Amino acid sequence: MIGVLGAGAFGTALAAVQAAAGRDTLLWGRDAAAMDEIAACRENRARLPGVPLPESLGVTADLAHLAGAEILLLVVPAQATGAFLAAHGGDLPDVPLVLCAKGIDAATLRLQTEIAAAASPGHALAALTGPGFAGEIARGLPTALTLACGDSTRGRALQAALAAPRLRLYLTDDVTGAELGGALKNVVAIACGMAEGAGLGHSARAALMTRGFAEMSRLAVALGGRPETLAGLSGLGDLSLTCNSSQSRNFTLGRALGAGAARPGGTVEGVATARAACRLAEGRGVELPIAAAVAGVLEGGLTIAGAMEALLSRPLREE
Repeated sequence: MIGVLGAGAFGTALAAVQAAAGRDTLLWGRDAAAMDEIAACRENRARLPGVPLPESLGVTADLAHLAGAEILLLVVPAQATGAFLAAHGGDLPDVPLVLCAKGIDAATLRLQTEIAAAASPGHALAALTGPGFAGEIARGLPTALTLACGDSTRGRALQAALAAPRLRLYLTDDVTGAELGGALKNVVAIACGMAEGAGLGHSARAALMTRGFAEMSRLAVALGGRPETLAGLSGLGDLSLTCNSSQSRNFTLGRALGAGAARPGGTVEGVATARAACRLAEGRGVELPIAAAVAGVLEGGLTIAGAMEALLSRPLREE
């Protein structure tokens, strides 16, 4: 059985695609009433409306029902991973745990697998990341993601166990690079949204994406990741998706800020990651001017115009 912990949009989508592939799959959510509704109507109307769920998909609010799981996918928000594992890690079966959130923990500056390694040391760990919107995955549209696992043998077993006809998984052993790509692209997507909302044009967005990718790569390499990982699905691929679509919560938030509109609701992983990335970079002498500008706007210390002026007035340099 595959257990999916977290009944948000992405967790529901991953559970749906596994069930549709004929695998025994159980989706867990903490809200018993919400899970009862999903079970009854076969749709997650609150988080993934309009997408029918496979009849074979099991739904529960009781962690004890996951005792027989052979693989667990953890799909709670990135800033909640530590608290969830601290509260429930001892209730989970000792099976491979695949971390699916994209973010750097604001308090500890740890990546998702680092949080899990500290909180649940008995689990074999992997990370699932890359360019995929929940609604498209759940509807069976073709998607390719990165599965990162430091143990190549276990990684190949997880790849075979989780890949589906319309969900192609590419394997890497560069967990650090893959996780940082998934986390940092959210910050760049907020910047691109700001440019869109402020009416700065497509050229500005292209510049932010390109220079943002350079920032992502610099920090990832400084922390032990490989440049080729950032050039793949978990870096450049995810960046391309989230910087150009209103389906991206990070891009949508940035666009609202750029237009002077109210912030949209829901979890936006790039908000906490912007400042966390800057703190990580400061300790290693890595410059992240775009991330710093995004953090400044989010924290209220910079206006959009001030952020753009700060970026444009930086000393000229070679590419």
